[in-house]
Amino acid sequence: MTGELAGDGSVRFPDRDEANAVYAKGFFGTLEPDGSLRLDRYESVYLAEMGRIEVRGPGGRAVTWSTIFRRAVRGDRGFPVRYLVYRDLRQRGYIVREGPPPVAFAVLPRGGILHKTPSRYWVEALSERVPFDLARVVELAERSQAARRILWLGLVDEESDLTYYRIRRPAPTGAVVPRPLDAPTEGWVSHDRVTVLDPAAVEGLGKGLAYGSRVGARLELSLIEAAYLGASGQLRLRDTSTGRPVPPEQLARRARKLDPRFTERLAAYRDLRERRLVVKTGFKYGAHFRAYPRNPENAHARYLVHALPAAHRSSWPEVAGSVRVAQGVRKELLVASIAGDSSPVRFLSLERIRP
Repeated sequence: MTGELAGDGSVRFPDRDEANAVYAKGFFGTLEPDGSLRLDRYESVYLAEMGRIEVRGPGGRAVTWSTIFRRAVRGDRGFPVRYLVYRDLRQRGYIVREGPPPVAFAVLPRGGILHKTPSRYWVEALSERVPFDLARVVELAERSQAARRILWLGLVDEESDLTYYRIRRPAPTGAVVPRPLDAPTEGWVSHDRVTVLDPAAVEGLGKGLAYGSRVGARLELSLIEAAYLGASGQLRLRDTSTGRPVPPEQLARRARKLDPRFTERLAAYRDLRERRLVVKTGFKYGAHFRAYPRNPENAHARYLVHALPAAHRSSWPEVAGSVRVAQGVRKELLVASIAGDSSPVRFLSLERIRP
């Protein structure tokens, strides 16, 4: 079957019978009112590479696959990366169409019929060389969920291997019922931790609500936990050396000197606690927090959480490592996007998948 190459890299089949034959085997192209078929650049390059069509240029001269590919690249420098994702999905048995902006492709479920089965997935194709842009990925996730589509990111590495991630905007929740102390207790601040000595408070906070770590008869709290409990009125802070009160602003200043991400981490911690989750350090897993739906004595952590500013940008290899660690220990990776004190925390879930 022979098509005609257009200037924009698309291919047209003017013969009605050939047009129907190409379209019927995988729903390639768009049928025009006159019975002809137009293939977009992805379809043209793919079918030519697979040897399923021949293409001719002006004067009826045969056009090689490399020429078709180069013309597509000239029209769009990002074409090679997106084409690798398109090609891979097609070879996995999916029907793939160019997607609505801002995603590259709309993909039907396996066995779907074009114009009868709605697309199930939106797929964005990215090179590992582009930065991980948290704000953009959150926006893609929100637009996908609003359209009731599942968002996949197809990442192409420097060796043209593909890794897929499913991206969601989850609403993590737990089942830990808050039980405030009968009266505020004292917490003694020393450098990067806070100690609680009152036996009743140690029992109530440490065992009942899983704050801090029991060390002998005392309870050791992190600065994050102390700041949260202090703001909720359950903890009065004093300096261990001087015995003087430590106001919340002073504690926050101390903490920011030790941890530049303290503000974002505290916002994420507060939100997770208010969602009735138990939140502990994620240091052993290279994360900011691990979060439990119930008391850690009765449950495993469900989430690993990174708290980041909404404008955060990093490399995709860093993200890939975090996802790998989380799934390796059977946990879900959440990124908490923090825009400011008055803005709600927006969570993003990243999961490596095999389409």
